[in-house]
Amino acid sequence: MRFEGLKIGFALTGSHCTLAEVVKIIEELKQEGAEITPIISYSVDQMNTRFGEASHWKTVLKEITGKDPLKTIPEVEPIGPSKLFDCVVVAPCTGNTLAKMANGISDTPVLMAAKAHLRNLGCVVIAVATNDGLGTNAKNIGILLSTKNIYLVPFGQDSPLNKANSLVAHMNKIPDTISWALQGKQLQPILVQFHSDS
Repeated sequence: MRFEGLKIGFALTGSHCTLAEVVKIIEELKQEGAEITPIISYSVDQMNTRFGEASHWKTVLKEITGKDPLKTIPEVEPIGPSKLFDCVVVAPCTGNTLAKMANGISDTPVLMAAKAHLRNLGCVVIAVATNDGLGTNAKNIGILLSTKNIYLVPFGQDSPLNKANSLVAHMNKIPDTISWALQGKQLQPILVQFHSDS
C-alpha cells in the first residue's frame, strides 16, 4: 500500500463546507495504509452548521481513524518532542489559520500541531479553503510558499465570477502532495484551474 506505516497528523479547520470532501481523503489515506491521528480546530470541535453538527464530524473522524480527535493545545504539544508524525496535513485550511501560520501565531490546536512538527523539520501540507486567498491572504500564501518544509496542495479559484478572491485546494491532490512533500518537493503545478461559474 502506498502509505503503509506512514504516521499522519491530519488537522481540520472550520471551512465547514469542505469537511465532507476532506473526510473522504482521510478514508483514502487510511485505506492506503496510513495511520491517521485527527486534530481539530476549536471551530470544528464546537460549531454546528448546516453542513453538519460538531458531534457528527468528531464521530466520523473516530470511526475512520480509530482515534478521538486531538482538540486542545496540551494534547498536541507532544507532537514535537515525541516526534509523533511523518507528516502533518492541514485540510481544509481556512484563511484565519493560514494568516496565523504565516505570521508565527500558534494559539489553536491545529497551529500548535503544525508548529510542533515543524520544529523537527517535518513536512506540513496545507490545503487552502478561503474566500480571501486573492485578497488580504494573498501575501500570507506567498509567505508560506517560500517557507521551508511547508507544501501547498494545488489550488484554484472555485468561483471566480461570484467570489473573485476565493481559493480552494483540489482536495483529491492531498495524497500526491504528501508523497512529494516527504521527498522534500512541491507538487506542481500549484496554480490549477478549479472550475468556471455556470
